[in-house]
This record gives sequence, C-alpha cells and structure tokens, in this order.
Amino acid sequence: MNGPLVILKLLKKTYPNAKYYLDFKTSLDLMVAAILSAQVRDEVVNECTKELFNHYKTASDYTKASVDDLLKYVSKVTFAGNKAKNIIAACKLLVEKHNGKVPKTIDELIDLPGIGRKTAIVILTNAFNIVDGVVVDTHVIRTSYRLGWTKNSNPEKIENDLNALIPKDWWKQTQWLLKAHGRAVCRAPVPVCSSCAIANFCPKAGVEKSN
Repeated sequence: MNGPLVILKLLKKTYPNAKYYLDFKTSLDLMVAAILSAQVRDEVVNECTKELFNHYKTASDYTKASVDDLLKYVSKVTFAGNKAKNIIAACKLLVEKHNGKVPKTIDELIDLPGIGRKTAIVILTNAFNIVDGVVVDTHVIRTSYRLGWTKNSNPEKIENDLNALIPKDWWKQTQWLLKAHGRAVCRAPVPVCSSCAIANFCPKAGVEKSN
C-alpha cells in the first residue's frame, strides 16, 4: 500500500473532524478570506469576515468600497491596507473580465491581485471541488519534510513531490490533515513525538528535541 496513504489514513482516524478552516458561503467569500489569510491566524480572519461578508456580497459591492471602508472590518489582519487594495482590485477584474464571478482555472486566478498558486488551489479545491494539487502551507511544509516526503523548501517543488506521492483522491484532505497534525503535535520548532499517532512512520521522530 502507498506509504503516505497509510499515514494519511491514520491521521484521518486521529483527526476525523479535520476540514477547511476559513468560513465562507460563496466562492467570492472564499477568495476574499484567502487573500486576507496570508500570515494571519484563521480565527482572526474568520472573526473579521463575519461582518465583512454581511456588507459585501458581490464583486460589484467591493468595487464601490474604498480601502478605508474595508479597513473598518479587516484592520486586525496583518498588512490590512495592502490586502484591502488587492481585494478591491481583484473584484474590479472579476467585474471587467469574468462577469463578476470567481474564475475556475489556476491561470485566471493568479492573474488577480493578491492571489498566488497556493491561494488559487485553495479556491479551486474548496469552492469548486476542482482539485489541481495539494495545498502547501507552513504546516504541510513542516510535516511533509519531517516525514521525508520532500527534501525541497520551495512550495511549488514540494507540491510537485506531494502530488507524485499521494493518490489524487486524497489531495484535497491532505492539507487539512497535515495542518491539524502540525497544530496539535508536529509543531514548530519542536514536535511532540511522544503524542504522535504516526511516529512509527516518521524518520524524524524523537530526533528534533528542545535544548
């Protein structure tokens, strides 16, 4: 059986409620939340977007807003001003080029301000169930490196490694499971290997210790 698949199945038993972590109802909501989420805790983003999504429901709504308007809701996120500018600019492009709808391809998404490959895959995967690759965030980078699934540090190269190792029907939930495990056990800078359900499969188990 595929080695990573054995580990992912164990993680699914360990974290049966693992799911995508940003709150959203529409693909536009998710696009906005994903832009806001860079270097921000999920809980902070979800708190900000509760009211934001009540006031802005369409791309056209955002195009009519100023940066200061959005800052009333998102000021707690890092780089809030730049992210607000990107949201407004992205929504203008949605209106001008996509009839106000969030596009469904990576190339079209990364053409929007504030959206890179990782964010594009997040949107496609969770809004449209179009799974073009494993989402690579900091938890995925850390846990996959410790598990020996990659030796790369570049996120796109790590994604390629994981896409090659992991069966495609597990790509969507891989990030959720590795993120849950990274938060609970496989932490930075020192993992809690004594509490790890997959320690027997991890070449780094017990190696990284605090001084």
